[in-house]
Amino acid sequence: MVLRRVVVTGLGALTPIGNNIEEYWNGLINGVSGAAPITYFDASKFKTQFACELKNFNAEDFLDRKEARKMDRYAQYAMVSSDEAVNDAGFNLETLDKDRAGVIWGSGIGGLETFQIEMLNFAAGDGTPKFNPFFIPKMISDIACGHISIKYGFRGPNFATVSACASSTNAIIDAFNYIRLGHADVMVTGGSEAAVTIAGMGGFNAMHALSTRNDDPKTASRPMDKDRDGFVLGEGAGALILEEYEHAIARGAKIYCEIGGGGMSADAHHITAPHPDGLGAKNVMLNCLRDAGLKPTDVDGVNMHGTSTPLGDMAESKAILHVFGEHAYTMNLNSTKSMTGHLLGAAGAVETISSILSMKHGIVPPTINHFTNDESIDSKLNFTFNKAQKREMNVVMSNTFGFGGHNACVLVKKLEI
Repeated sequence: MVLRRVVVTGLGALTPIGNNIEEYWNGLINGVSGAAPITYFDASKFKTQFACELKNFNAEDFLDRKEARKMDRYAQYAMVSSDEAVNDAGFNLETLDKDRAGVIWGSGIGGLETFQIEMLNFAAGDGTPKFNPFFIPKMISDIACGHISIKYGFRGPNFATVSACASSTNAIIDAFNYIRLGHADVMVTGGSEAAVTIAGMGGFNAMHALSTRNDDPKTASRPMDKDRDGFVLGEGAGALILEEYEHAIARGAKIYCEIGGGGMSADAHHITAPHPDGLGAKNVMLNCLRDAGLKPTDVDGVNMHGTSTPLGDMAESKAILHVFGEHAYTMNLNSTKSMTGHLLGAAGAVETISSILSMKHGIVPPTINHFTNDESIDSKLNFTFNKAQKREMNVVMSNTFGFGGHNACVLVKKLEI
């Protein structure tokens, strides 16, 4: 069977450093930190009192007020970013075959805030069950892709992927496969997350997963730095329009890049900790290269998972050295989580978008907040510390690893006609 080629024809982003693609990219190349004290609730008694929240975002600027109230924030974010991506792709929705257009969307947690609100309201009552009739459809992790398909009438494949922090990368890979196998011509894909809540912050704090650098939030996310002390929770969404190559050419679409391949693996090691030698990370990158039919030396850069956790950054760096050998020293590595924080299930989408824009503009966004080298991480690797670097990027990989040992990697490359 001849696999069909898949290209990217639309992008949308809603992030802590920018509420659309242009703002997001400007934030990335200028090394803007999205971390600040939490405004959504009183976090004064929490171990971590800051996060990477969205700035100046009001859902009702984009959505009908009545409809917005039926959605958890994670679904609102999905609707806003996917709308930007669909508009960017420039479809004629009157002539598009909507039976061949689908939606695959990722979220690691889904409507956590909705669940939190309903449970707190119930606990504050007299035991009489008084729940919002939209409680369940606001909370479930698959409702975002349902809302997107309803808005545009897309009747093709439609489901959600849930693999913790790898969720939206898995969504992209699934969408890629559905198109190249001939099951669809167009897919809206990506992911969204809205876990900056009492439950989200409290739960991750209880795991000792978050940075507690309350005295200096803006520099708290410091991947590969000796003094990193955990990740910074972020929120937002990233959306991509994937399209079969000939379909895109036939309608004269703007094409950002080609999806070269996708890889998946499991650590099979621990529910939260990565394999200390980066075994799963190594395997997922090798699987991605194999799927793309490329050699390690073909790759110009890797957008690392790079969460700013002591174990994770070290394991991933080991894996990169194992996969790329001496070539690793010639590549640009970076972690955009140093700026956006960790968007959990949305991380893979916003970081794949960063990788695509790196190729488009010939600029690698920096890994900010680096102050001290970690002796356990090879200092000869170029992590693009603190300042963006100009470089022609033809092939870029993006890594995402989730609790449970879920690993996913997607490879994007410049279009070859």
